[in-house]
Amino acid sequence: MPTILLTGATGYIASHTWLSLLSSGFEVLGVDDFSNSSPLVLDRLRELCGTRPVFERLDVTDRVAMHALFARHRIDAVVHFAAFKAVGDSTARPLAYYRNNVGGLLSVCDVMQANGCKRIVFSSSATVYGDPPSLPIREDSPLAATNPYGQTKLMGETMLRDLGAADAAWQTGCLRYFNPVGAHESGRIGEDPRGTPNNLMPFVAQVAVGRRPHLSVFGRDWPTIDGTGVRDYIHVCDLADGHVAALRRLLDTAGCFTVNLGTGQGNSVLEVVNAYARASGREVPVQFAPRRPGDIAACYADPLLAQQLLCWRAKHDLARMCADSWRWQSLNPEGFQ
Repeated sequence: MPTILLTGATGYIASHTWLSLLSSGFEVLGVDDFSNSSPLVLDRLRELCGTRPVFERLDVTDRVAMHALFARHRIDAVVHFAAFKAVGDSTARPLAYYRNNVGGLLSVCDVMQANGCKRIVFSSSATVYGDPPSLPIREDSPLAATNPYGQTKLMGETMLRDLGAADAAWQTGCLRYFNPVGAHESGRIGEDPRGTPNNLMPFVAQVAVGRRPHLSVFGRDWPTIDGTGVRDYIHVCDLADGHVAALRRLLDTAGCFTVNLGTGQGNSVLEVVNAYARASGREVPVQFAPRRPGDIAACYADPLLAQQLLCWRAKHDLARMCADSWRWQSLNPEGFQ
């Protein structure tokens, strides 16, 4: 079977994708520098897959180390996760995001090209759409990233599009995620944000488990079902399976593609809070606060193209997302320790 290089391999989405790749028969080589993840993920992966993960610690922006990696291993394709990912942090530290996210992808592609490896799945984001003019969001919707994080993803997509245009041997898949949530059903791996969570569900989980006193909900007068913001939440295991489907297409079919990975359904903040309270049996206190600059009312995907191109669709509903998230959080109240 092909050997897949997974960058940022011990991160939240990447670790779940690692398991999905292994269960699909792929060989996986993981790399990470642990700048935003824990080495304990490797122990948990070993428990879950029954074998020691093949892993090397390195920074993908280090071209010398990356060339040496390719010299030691036969690599057939790359799934590139390694990136900083917090919108607010990107606004405070834009240079760090451009250096790491854009520079990291440039380094990876440089080394891939030098070693004759020209298949890559890129971890992009729905943030490339900004405030969408219409819903659901299709892949041909206008692109208007409104923060440095989103801009780095848009630049990455542009880089890969230009590579494919310059050399037909390049096969690239850009996956625009919506809002990944949930955890592996075992409760052994899940999302472990450092510091204050930037996303809704891990914050709700920390409130439910007692690490935080309440959830701040920004805005209760949005033009939505209950006045709170609406997003498309997708189970991380569905997302992981989407990467496997994308790799299969790259291995079987020439060309490049860009697809949304979402459920096609939006849920409001209060719908998520109520579903989480049911799943956990815990109260999730809420305090309303003013809208934040840059927030939008609603964002959810049209997932039809991914269904057509990749034969993939999300399977898990919000109740399952909350139940799996709570299992992870309740079994690991302090994350990876």
